[in-house]
Amino acid sequence: MRAAWYDKQGPAAEVLRVGEMPVPQPAKGELRVRVHASGIHVGDIGKRQGWWGSTMPYPRVIPHGDGAGVVDAVGEGVDANRVGQRVWVYLAQSYRPFGTAAEYTVVPAAHAVPLPDDVPFTQAAGLGIPGITGHRAVFADGPVTGQRVLVTGALGAVGRAAVAVARRGGATVIATVRHPDQVEAALATGAHHVVDVSSEDLVEAVGEPVDRIAELAFDRNAGLDEKLLAYGGVIATYATTEAEPRIPYWPLAFKNITVRFLSNDDFPEDANDLAARDLTPALAAGDLRYPIAAELPLDEIVRAHELVENPATPGRVVLVL
Repeated sequence: MRAAWYDKQGPAAEVLRVGEMPVPQPAKGELRVRVHASGIHVGDIGKRQGWWGSTMPYPRVIPHGDGAGVVDAVGEGVDANRVGQRVWVYLAQSYRPFGTAAEYTVVPAAHAVPLPDDVPFTQAAGLGIPGITGHRAVFADGPVTGQRVLVTGALGAVGRAAVAVARRGGATVIATVRHPDQVEAALATGAHHVVDVSSEDLVEAVGEPVDRIAELAFDRNAGLDEKLLAYGGVIATYATTEAEPRIPYWPLAFKNITVRFLSNDDFPEDANDLAARDLTPALAAGDLRYPIAAELPLDEIVRAHELVENPATPGRVVLVL
């Protein structure tokens, strides 16, 4: 099969290679997917670059945890009727060496989620990491029916998912953006209210306290989040610029605020299952949609990674196999 890989960490142009590798065979409890589209997330870039102290856990890595395609073989214990099923795939390269940047990938059967016929593979290919993270940020502490949920960075990949599932879960969703020309786009994601933090005071604009915050920038916003949250509220954070941020301990403690730190590779399996069950209908209904900035062939994986690394790229980048 054709595949892309790297044997050492480093810049995309220096370490990524494309060539032939053996077609993988599914083991017990696994299935094989003929990949139609492979999604790229910042986490894939981080693993390849060696961010966050990551190292090479395997001598060779086929990158990308997310993808979409058609099941073409099953291992022992997996229903043979799944052959021919359209699926989206998550955690393909989590504690495993070979992800979706290849014509075939093998994953545990539960990590290949049935995909309705009318959902394009390119939309589903980037769902796993950001979608499940956004879902976990909203629901890790229980249902949100009747609650107020604030989503920072609502137009990011995780933010879009968080807005969609929070609204579908019965919450009033408040989203933040950083430019006035992003307000309409954030409303289109499903947010009930949007605050442009470049021109509005967030605490004043939000008004009454919120119950949960899906936080993109914990280091910058921890103090502000304390002011926004109700007593017993939750900050669910999945990103930070500063690795060792300062936090306002006593104000958070006096309000009995929970700070939940999220890392997608290590969510409980039941949380992944619940997210998958909620994300697929959100995608099918059009409540969750990702703008696609580029669809590139496997041979252009270096360019694809460089586009993902560029903050100005206006949407997701997908490899089409």
